[in-house]
Amino acid sequence: MACFVVSVVIQGTSVLGKIIFIVLLLVSIALGALTGLFIVYKSDLPQVQELEGYRPNVITELYSDDGRIVGSFALEHRIVVSYEQIPKLLRDAIVATEDQHFETHWGVDFFGIARALVKDMIALRKAEGASTLTQQLSRLCFLTPEKSFKRKFQEILFSIQIERYYTKPQIMTLYCNQVYLGHGTYGFEAAAQYYFSKTLKDLKLEEIALLAGLPRNLVYYSPINNPDNARRRRDHVLDRMATENRISPIMAEIGKKAPLTLNVSSRQNTLAPYFAEEIRKYLEQKYGSEAVHEKGLRVYTTLNIEMQQAANEALKKGLEDFDKRHGWRGVNSNILKQKLGTLENYQHEDWKKPPIPGNKMMGLVMSVKPKSALIKFGKYVGQITEQNVAWTGKRSPARIFSPGDLALFKILNVDLQKKQLKVDLEQRPLVQRALVVLESCTGEIKAMFGGYDFEVSKFNRATQAYQQNGSAFKPFVYTMALDQGMSPMDTILDSPVSFPSAQGQWSPQNYDHKFEGVITLRRALAQSRNVPAVKLLSQFGVEKGIEYVRKFGVTSPNLAPYLPLALGSAEITLLEMTSAYSVFPNDGVRILPRFIKRVTDYVGEVREENLVEVREVLSQSTARAMVELLRGVVEFGTAQRAKILKQPVAGKTGTTNDYTDAWFIGFTPSVTCGVWVGYDQKKSLGKGEVGAKTALPIWIDFIQQVTRNKPAEEFVGLKVPDKNPLEKLDTADDAAGDGETPPQ
Repeated sequence: MACFVVSVVIQGTSVLGKIIFIVLLLVSIALGALTGLFIVYKSDLPQVQELEGYRPNVITELYSDDGRIVGSFALEHRIVVSYEQIPKLLRDAIVATEDQHFETHWGVDFFGIARALVKDMIALRKAEGASTLTQQLSRLCFLTPEKSFKRKFQEILFSIQIERYYTKPQIMTLYCNQVYLGHGTYGFEAAAQYYFSKTLKDLKLEEIALLAGLPRNLVYYSPINNPDNARRRRDHVLDRMATENRISPIMAEIGKKAPLTLNVSSRQNTLAPYFAEEIRKYLEQKYGSEAVHEKGLRVYTTLNIEMQQAANEALKKGLEDFDKRHGWRGVNSNILKQKLGTLENYQHEDWKKPPIPGNKMMGLVMSVKPKSALIKFGKYVGQITEQNVAWTGKRSPARIFSPGDLALFKILNVDLQKKQLKVDLEQRPLVQRALVVLESCTGEIKAMFGGYDFEVSKFNRATQAYQQNGSAFKPFVYTMALDQGMSPMDTILDSPVSFPSAQGQWSPQNYDHKFEGVITLRRALAQSRNVPAVKLLSQFGVEKGIEYVRKFGVTSPNLAPYLPLALGSAEITLLEMTSAYSVFPNDGVRILPRFIKRVTDYVGEVREENLVEVREVLSQSTARAMVELLRGVVEFGTAQRAKILKQPVAGKTGTTNDYTDAWFIGFTPSVTCGVWVGYDQKKSLGKGEVGAKTALPIWIDFIQQVTRNKPAEEFVGLKVPDKNPLEKLDTADDAAGDGETPPQ
């Protein structure tokens, strides 16, 4: 019937009228169709008002004791900024490149769509996109990236709604915080910190242009994986900015001449990974994983950046010195012998990551000459000379390498343009390490390291590993003796003695297998004599000794009630031992160790605040007497190497049977630091690798760094212990109970 009516109308009108009628009819049909599509697809759209409460996933940030960011947790690495924190140059670069009519259009740029269609038809492919920033924002926040008519139509509708409700600055801010910029970074602030280790406000023009060009194609224009493509894209952004009069042509040319220079920061909490992991576990247990990884907590920690850096350097040097003392273990493998590929096509997993100075990376030996070797690192090459291999005892790289060898190298410098690396030969130490630093008067954990490589093993040997501590345990025995009325100058008989045990008679021996007769307690502890320590524990009782150790905060379940306890047979964590030692410089008071001062949510509301918790352990007089005894260990005992510090310090070495564990726990008037070196499996560090040789140098390096250019502190209320000329002390270190089998 409708068709009949239309036919009659057409037959009864002029040609012009017929044309007008047909046009009106088509317009009506189109409007009807659009209305239908609007009704159907609008029902699936989110309410535009939801943007007001929309909060993208943001990172949880960890702050040091002075307010600097030291780590983060996130599913999406994003740092939210306000409109005022977005540099005008960046806003100009985005508009010039992504949406030239951003300030004037109302969500959809129809002129841009027409221009893109023309270019696509000329190129016979999709040569240019036509989505506005508003359309991109609607897609980023609420819509899927699928390519379909329905999604595109919804995108247009939602973009128009966004423009009705929000200002251009609000839209720009949301876009800058939401857009993905590659390598796990969301938003321009996070990208600036990742690619350049800078905040947005500190970026140069050419750096801003590089970031502004990334959304076009994150893989093709990645400055890490495809630096040449990234540079061309950067230059295109600078040209667009000049064309749109956002910058002058001269500024554009200067920016294009600048080299492509990155300073890529690692996303991992590389400064203090074990410290950060302890906090992550605590936060997830208390607040849940979603709050930690998506809601943006602000965690104000006790970590001190300078102390952690000093600890990292001291541990690194100490382990490398130890490892090189024990010689070169050879290359990891040879790809040619194992038929893993050719020199030209072989690819190693390490080469997927950008080379960063200070990091270690596997390299492939390509060719060898008597005085040098050419090493391949993916797209990069490096050269090893005689100087780089001198520590191995070999005089020539040709005596170490063959083509096809895989070995570990330390990256010293990176030349991105020439694709060259300056490297040093390394090998991965097999030994483990741990260190804890406490501020004695507050209990704040200022630095922590729990192993050689967090990426290889997240097991924290500072908090989770129970290790025998050798003579480092003896100060607790002497504390008990002093608290029971003895004094440092009281004497004890260092002579052969036997005690009954399940295996028969047990006769403890001194490290030097000698006995010195009547000696003072000060001399006995300074020289780390085993027999006097066992006699003291026997005199006052093992159970009482355990009671004292518990007062110091040691919760280990491994305090067996046997006399070898005096020689460190019990297994205790480094954190508990270090915290226990902090009682001595703290005048007998123990402050419970803590990682966190305060936690707030993203808007600053306090979620928790951890105040100082105090435990009285000893009388002031006993604590000060123990400080005097432990200073004697440094002045004329087993830790005399520490005299190089030329300032008041105190502490105790520790070595276990067969040199399996090396300890030093010591303190200045304000800081207590514990160091442990050993293997995860009970294995000897090597003959002579005692606490004074293996752990103490690490401790000394750390203290030297954190006290450099600072006035020396003095222990309150103590005199410097004078060396008694009648007490000639050996400098040999202890190996508590070496060769003994403790009774069961």
